[in-house]
Amino acid sequence: MQHEIIGTTMPVLSITLDSGERVIAVSGELSWMTSSIQMNTSTSAGGGGGGFFGALKRVVGGGSLFMTEYRAEGATGVVAFATKLPGHILPVEVVAGRSYMIHRHGFLCGTSGVELGAGFQQSLGAGVFGGSGFILQKMSGAGTAWIELGGEIVTYDLAAGETMRVHPGHVGMFEDSVTFEITRIKGIANMLFGGDGIFLAALTGPGRIWLQTLTVSNLAHAIIPFIPAKG
Repeated sequence: MQHEIIGTTMPVLSITLDSGERVIAVSGELSWMTSSIQMNTSTSAGGGGGGFFGALKRVVGGGSLFMTEYRAEGATGVVAFATKLPGHILPVEVVAGRSYMIHRHGFLCGTSGVELGAGFQQSLGAGVFGGSGFILQKMSGAGTAWIELGGEIVTYDLAAGETMRVHPGHVGMFEDSVTFEITRIKGIANMLFGGDGIFLAALTGPGRIWLQTLTVSNLAHAIIPFIPAKG
């Protein structure tokens, strides 16, 4: 199996599979594939293990009930997945006994040993994430995963006890050794004029965190003034 990340602002992940090799992705992520690639979409096509109960864990974690397996049959094949927003694709080697927390739309695809499950969910109001709340998925297992992060990627290696306070939308991924909680900034002025910033994610080391500079909510706010009003 070989992979190539093509492009800069709107990259695409191109994976070359030898016959018999496979990758899994959330249903609907496909961009293109060659004729030797066969698709199988089901609740048990990897990405969580445990068949239907594994699928339920994905749903609880904010993921999809259905996953799609892409397998090369009879010949080498190519399957490609493009990003949904301007940003970057990050390859991650997942090893047994170590997990990651990733934002709800971060998982692009992975090998069959990578598992997705429930991570964290908290309602923060409609202003932050359109009423869907703040959701993280837990990524574990063993294999290679490719994560989509918006905008530029900024990483920090936090020492034990060191805390970084982050707008929830900028949280892309972090190691399981990092503790996490949603905090509210106190003070009437913050509540009245702070916008979404009254909620911050407190990430405390030790461990590595990956932050993304482009949030879905900020992109939506930038586009809304240019959408024609009905009528």
